[in-house]
Amino acid sequence: MTRQRTWIAAAGVGLLACALTAGVPNGVPVGDVGQGQGSAAIVIASPGSQRTDTDAAGGVASTASGKPLQGKLIVLDPGHQLGNARHSDKVNRLVDAGGFRKACNTSGTATNGGFPEATFAWRVSRVLKRQLESHGATVRLTRRTNSVADWGPCINVRGRTGNRLGADAVISIHGDGASSDVRGFFVIRPGFRRGWTGDILKQSRRLSVRVKHGLVTSGARVSTSYGGDGYDVRTDLGTLNWSDVPIVMVELGNMRNRVDARHMRSPRYRAHIYADGLRRGVTSFVLR
Repeated sequence: MTRQRTWIAAAGVGLLACALTAGVPNGVPVGDVGQGQGSAAIVIASPGSQRTDTDAAGGVASTASGKPLQGKLIVLDPGHQLGNARHSDKVNRLVDAGGFRKACNTSGTATNGGFPEATFAWRVSRVLKRQLESHGATVRLTRRTNSVADWGPCINVRGRTGNRLGADAVISIHGDGASSDVRGFFVIRPGFRRGWTGDILKQSRRLSVRVKHGLVTSGARVSTSYGGDGYDVRTDLGTLNWSDVPIVMVELGNMRNRVDARHMRSPRYRAHIYADGLRRGVTSFVLR
Protein backbone atom coordinates (compact mmCIF):
# COMPACT_ATOMS: atom_id res chain seq x y z
CA MET A 1 0.00 0.00 0.00
CA THR A 2 1.09 3.57 -0.54
CA ARG A 3 -0.81 5.05 2.35
CA GLN A 4 1.12 7.81 4.15
CA ARG A 5 -1.39 8.82 6.78
CA THR A 6 -0.48 10.39 10.07
CA TRP A 7 -2.42 9.25 13.08
CA ILE A 8 -1.61 12.23 15.22
CA ALA A 9 -3.70 11.59 18.30
CA ALA A 10 -3.27 8.70 20.66
CA ALA A 11 -6.92 9.13 21.56
CA GLY A 12 -7.82 8.43 17.95
CA VAL A 13 -5.92 5.15 18.08
CA GLY A 14 -7.71 4.29 21.27
CA LEU A 15 -11.07 4.90 19.67
CA LEU A 16 -10.14 2.65 16.75
CA ALA A 17 -9.01 -0.08 19.11
CA CYS A 18 -12.31 0.12 20.99
CA ALA A 19 -14.22 -0.15 17.74
CA LEU A 20 -12.32 -3.33 16.89
CA THR A 21 -13.07 -5.05 20.20
CA ALA A 22 -13.74 -8.76 19.66
CA GLY A 23 -16.84 -10.63 20.72
CA VAL A 24 -19.50 -8.41 19.15
CA PRO A 25 -22.49 -10.74 18.74
CA ASN A 26 -23.90 -11.24 15.25
CA GLY A 27 -21.90 -8.43 13.75
CA VAL A 28 -18.60 -6.83 12.85
CA PRO A 29 -17.17 -3.40 13.69
CA VAL A 30 -18.19 -0.50 11.52
CA GLY A 31 -17.21 2.72 13.25
CA ASP A 32 -15.28 4.38 16.04
CA VAL A 33 -16.71 4.33 19.55
CA GLY A 34 -18.92 7.37 19.97
CA GLN A 35 -19.31 7.67 16.20
CA GLY A 36 -23.01 8.41 15.89
CA GLN A 37 -26.02 6.13 16.40
CA GLY A 38 -25.10 5.68 20.03
CA SER A 39 -23.49 2.37 20.94
CA ALA A 40 -25.21 0.69 17.99
CA ALA A 41 -22.94 2.51 15.55
CA ILE A 42 -19.97 0.22 16.14
CA VAL A 43 -21.53 -2.95 14.80
CA ILE A 44 -23.14 -4.16 11.64
CA ALA A 45 -25.95 -6.41 12.70
CA SER A 46 -26.83 -9.74 11.17
CA PRO A 47 -29.73 -9.66 8.67
CA GLY A 48 -32.17 -10.92 11.29
CA SER A 49 -31.55 -8.00 13.60
CA GLN A 50 -31.82 -5.20 11.07
CA ARG A 51 -34.69 -2.73 11.20
CA THR A 52 -37.51 -3.51 8.82
CA ASP A 53 -37.30 -0.47 6.52
CA THR A 54 -36.95 -2.51 3.35
CA ASP A 55 -38.64 -3.03 0.02
CA ALA A 56 -41.58 -5.36 -0.26
CA ALA A 57 -40.10 -6.67 -3.49
CA GLY A 58 -36.97 -8.61 -2.60
CA GLY A 59 -35.66 -8.79 -6.11
CA VAL A 60 -33.52 -11.81 -5.26
CA ALA A 61 -32.27 -13.32 -8.50
CA SER A 62 -32.05 -17.10 -8.75
CA THR A 63 -29.06 -18.87 -10.21
CA ALA A 64 -28.59 -22.28 -11.72
CA SER A 65 -24.89 -22.34 -10.91
CA GLY A 66 -25.13 -22.67 -7.13
CA LYS A 67 -23.21 -20.10 -5.08
CA PRO A 68 -20.63 -18.48 -7.37
CA LEU A 69 -19.87 -15.71 -4.84
CA GLN A 70 -19.05 -18.08 -1.99
CA GLY A 71 -15.99 -16.73 -0.17
CA LYS A 72 -16.39 -13.18 -1.52
CA LEU A 73 -16.97 -10.25 0.85
CA ILE A 74 -18.65 -7.10 -0.43
CA VAL A 75 -19.25 -3.90 1.53
CA LEU A 76 -22.22 -1.71 0.68
CA ASP A 77 -22.27 1.91 1.84
CA PRO A 78 -25.82 3.34 1.88
CA GLY A 79 -25.14 7.06 1.55
CA HIS A 80 -25.88 9.44 4.42
CA GLN A 81 -28.28 8.61 7.31
CA LEU A 82 -31.87 9.71 7.74
CA GLY A 83 -31.16 11.64 10.94
CA ASN A 84 -28.09 13.56 9.74
CA ALA A 85 -30.01 16.82 9.40
CA ARG A 86 -31.12 16.59 13.04
CA HIS A 87 -27.55 16.15 14.28
CA SER A 88 -25.86 19.02 12.46
CA ASP A 89 -23.33 19.65 15.23
CA LYS A 90 -21.97 16.12 14.84
CA VAL A 91 -22.34 15.84 11.07
CA ASN A 92 -20.71 19.21 10.36
CA ARG A 93 -17.58 18.59 12.44
CA LEU A 94 -14.46 18.27 10.31
CA VAL A 95 -12.68 14.95 9.77
CA ASP A 96 -9.68 13.86 7.71
CA ALA A 97 -11.00 13.21 4.19
CA GLY A 98 -7.68 12.21 2.64
CA GLY A 99 -5.06 14.70 3.74
CA PHE A 100 -7.51 17.59 4.06
CA ARG A 101 -10.45 18.42 6.32
CA LYS A 102 -14.07 18.03 5.34
CA ALA A 103 -17.45 17.71 7.08
CA CYS A 104 -18.13 14.31 8.66
CA ASN A 105 -21.18 13.81 6.43
CA THR A 106 -24.17 15.62 4.93
CA SER A 107 -27.93 15.16 4.99
CA GLY A 108 -28.05 14.23 1.31
CA THR A 109 -30.72 15.30 -1.15
CA ALA A 110 -34.36 14.29 -1.77
CA THR A 111 -36.99 14.17 -4.49
CA ASN A 112 -39.18 17.22 -4.93
CA GLY A 113 -41.85 15.21 -3.11
CA GLY A 114 -39.61 14.68 -0.09
CA PHE A 115 -38.36 11.09 -0.57
CA PRO A 116 -34.91 11.20 1.09
CA GLU A 117 -31.67 10.06 -0.52
CA ALA A 118 -30.76 8.27 2.72
CA THR A 119 -33.88 6.11 2.49
CA PHE A 120 -33.40 5.45 -1.21
CA ALA A 121 -29.79 4.33 -0.68
CA TRP A 122 -30.80 2.21 2.31
CA ARG A 123 -33.54 0.37 0.45
CA VAL A 124 -31.43 -0.32 -2.62
CA SER A 125 -28.61 -1.56 -0.38
CA ARG A 126 -30.88 -3.93 1.55
CA VAL A 127 -32.28 -5.47 -1.64
CA LEU A 128 -28.82 -5.72 -3.19
CA LYS A 129 -27.55 -7.37 -0.02
CA ARG A 130 -30.15 -10.11 -0.31
CA GLN A 131 -29.41 -10.61 -3.99
CA LEU A 132 -25.67 -10.98 -3.39
CA GLU A 133 -26.19 -13.27 -0.41
CA SER A 134 -28.44 -15.50 -2.52
CA HIS A 135 -25.36 -16.06 -4.70
CA GLY A 136 -23.19 -16.93 -1.71
CA ALA A 137 -21.49 -13.61 -0.94
CA THR A 138 -20.89 -12.24 2.53
CA VAL A 139 -22.23 -8.68 2.60
CA ARG A 140 -21.71 -5.97 5.20
CA LEU A 141 -23.25 -2.50 5.36
CA THR A 142 -21.56 0.62 6.72
CA ARG A 143 -24.68 1.51 8.70
CA ARG A 144 -27.32 -0.75 10.17
CA THR A 145 -30.24 1.66 10.56
CA ASN A 146 -32.23 4.21 8.60
CA SER A 147 -33.59 6.36 11.38
CA VAL A 148 -34.13 10.02 12.19
CA ALA A 149 -32.66 9.25 15.62
CA ASP A 150 -29.26 8.29 14.16
CA TRP A 151 -26.41 10.03 12.34
CA GLY A 152 -23.26 9.05 10.45
CA PRO A 153 -20.98 7.22 10.23
CA CYS A 154 -18.52 9.85 9.06
CA ILE A 155 -16.95 9.59 5.61
CA ASN A 156 -13.58 8.47 6.99
CA VAL A 157 -15.21 5.62 8.90
CA ARG A 158 -17.22 4.56 5.85
CA GLY A 159 -14.08 4.57 3.73
CA ARG A 160 -12.13 2.38 6.18
CA THR A 161 -14.82 -0.27 6.62
CA GLY A 162 -13.78 -2.32 3.59
CA ASN A 163 -10.14 -2.18 4.70
CA ARG A 164 -10.88 -3.66 8.12
CA LEU A 165 -13.01 -6.42 6.67
CA GLY A 166 -10.71 -7.28 3.77
CA ALA A 167 -13.50 -6.64 1.26
CA ASP A 168 -13.21 -7.69 -2.36
CA ALA A 169 -15.11 -4.55 -3.38
CA VAL A 170 -16.98 -1.58 -1.90
CA ILE A 171 -20.01 0.11 -3.48
CA SER A 172 -21.19 3.44 -2.07
CA ILE A 173 -24.81 4.01 -3.08
CA HIS A 174 -26.31 7.48 -3.58
CA GLY A 175 -28.84 9.59 -5.45
CA ASP A 176 -27.87 12.84 -7.17
CA GLY A 177 -29.40 16.26 -6.64
CA ALA A 178 -28.58 17.96 -9.94
CA SER A 179 -30.64 20.26 -12.13
CA SER A 180 -34.04 18.77 -12.93
CA ASP A 181 -33.21 18.36 -16.62
CA VAL A 182 -30.39 15.91 -15.82
CA ARG A 183 -31.39 12.26 -15.85
CA GLY A 184 -29.66 8.92 -15.33
CA PHE A 185 -26.85 7.27 -13.35
CA PHE A 186 -23.10 7.75 -13.26
CA VAL A 187 -20.25 5.97 -11.51
CA ILE A 188 -17.60 7.86 -9.53
CA ARG A 189 -14.15 6.36 -9.08
CA PRO A 190 -11.22 7.72 -7.06
CA GLY A 191 -8.68 9.92 -8.80
CA PHE A 192 -4.99 9.97 -7.95
CA ARG A 193 -4.17 11.46 -4.55
CA ARG A 194 -0.53 10.93 -3.64
CA GLY A 195 -0.10 8.70 -0.62
CA TRP A 196 -3.79 7.80 -0.56
CA THR A 197 -5.30 6.30 -3.70
CA GLY A 198 -2.43 5.17 -5.89
CA ASP A 199 -2.80 1.57 -4.71
CA ILE A 200 -6.46 1.26 -5.75
CA LEU A 201 -6.74 3.32 -8.94
CA LYS A 202 -6.44 0.52 -11.48
CA GLN A 203 -8.82 -1.91 -9.78
CA SER A 204 -11.32 0.82 -8.91
CA ARG A 205 -11.38 1.90 -12.54
CA ARG A 206 -12.05 -1.69 -13.54
CA LEU A 207 -14.82 -1.93 -10.94
CA SER A 208 -16.40 1.25 -12.32
CA VAL A 209 -16.48 -0.23 -15.84
CA ARG A 210 -18.11 -3.44 -14.61
CA VAL A 211 -20.69 -1.58 -12.50
CA LYS A 212 -21.64 0.70 -15.39
CA HIS A 213 -22.00 -2.28 -17.72
CA GLY A 214 -24.13 -4.13 -15.16
CA LEU A 215 -26.51 -1.20 -14.74
CA VAL A 216 -26.85 -0.66 -18.49
CA THR A 217 -27.50 -4.38 -18.97
CA SER A 218 -30.30 -4.24 -16.39
CA GLY A 219 -31.93 -1.28 -18.14
CA ALA A 220 -30.65 1.77 -16.27
CA ARG A 221 -30.00 4.93 -18.24
CA VAL A 222 -26.57 6.58 -18.32
CA SER A 223 -26.55 10.17 -17.06
CA THR A 224 -27.01 12.96 -19.57
CA SER A 225 -24.47 15.02 -17.63
CA TYR A 226 -20.86 14.58 -16.40
CA GLY A 227 -19.54 14.20 -19.92
CA GLY A 228 -22.30 11.82 -20.95
CA ASP A 229 -20.13 8.70 -20.61
CA GLY A 230 -21.45 7.63 -17.21
CA TYR A 231 -18.18 8.23 -15.32
CA ASP A 232 -16.79 10.82 -12.96
CA VAL A 233 -13.39 10.92 -11.24
CA ARG A 234 -13.02 12.61 -7.83
CA THR A 235 -10.15 13.27 -5.46
CA ASP A 236 -12.19 15.16 -2.85
CA LEU A 237 -14.40 12.36 -1.49
CA GLY A 238 -13.26 10.97 1.85
CA THR A 239 -15.15 7.71 1.43
CA LEU A 240 -13.11 6.96 -1.69
CA ASN A 241 -9.80 8.37 -0.43
CA TRP A 242 -9.73 6.25 2.73
CA SER A 243 -10.27 2.95 0.93
CA ASP A 244 -7.43 0.47 0.44
CA VAL A 245 -9.66 -1.89 -1.55
CA PRO A 246 -11.43 -1.35 -4.91
CA ILE A 247 -14.25 1.14 -4.45
CA VAL A 248 -16.73 3.19 -6.46
CA MET A 249 -19.57 5.53 -5.61
CA VAL A 250 -22.74 5.31 -7.72
CA GLU A 251 -25.27 8.10 -8.19
CA LEU A 252 -28.11 5.90 -9.38
CA GLY A 253 -30.33 8.69 -10.59
CA ASN A 254 -31.14 12.37 -10.22
CA MET A 255 -33.70 12.78 -7.45
CA ARG A 256 -34.75 16.17 -8.84
CA ASN A 257 -35.67 14.72 -12.20
CA ARG A 258 -39.33 13.72 -12.49
CA VAL A 259 -38.70 10.42 -14.31
CA ASP A 260 -35.74 9.36 -12.17
CA ALA A 261 -37.63 10.27 -9.00
CA ARG A 262 -40.51 8.00 -10.02
CA HIS A 263 -38.09 5.14 -10.61
CA MET A 264 -36.28 5.74 -7.33
CA ARG A 265 -39.54 5.59 -5.38
CA SER A 266 -40.55 2.32 -7.05
CA PRO A 267 -39.71 -0.89 -5.11
CA ARG A 268 -39.82 -2.88 -8.34
CA TYR A 269 -37.46 -0.54 -10.18
CA ARG A 270 -35.07 -0.43 -7.22
CA ALA A 271 -34.94 -4.22 -7.12
CA HIS A 272 -34.95 -5.16 -10.79
CA ILE A 273 -32.99 -2.28 -12.32
CA TYR A 274 -30.80 -0.59 -9.71
CA ALA A 275 -30.00 -3.50 -7.38
CA ASP A 276 -29.87 -6.09 -10.15
CA GLY A 277 -27.53 -3.89 -12.20
CA LEU A 278 -25.20 -3.37 -9.25
CA ARG A 279 -25.27 -7.12 -8.53
CA ARG A 280 -24.31 -7.90 -12.11
CA GLY A 281 -21.50 -5.37 -12.07
CA VAL A 282 -19.88 -6.30 -8.77
CA THR A 283 -20.28 -10.02 -9.49
CA SER A 284 -18.45 -9.64 -12.79
CA PHE A 285 -15.69 -7.76 -11.00
CA VAL A 286 -15.07 -10.11 -8.08
CA LEU A 287 -15.19 -13.21 -10.30
CA ARG A 288 -12.46 -11.82 -12.59
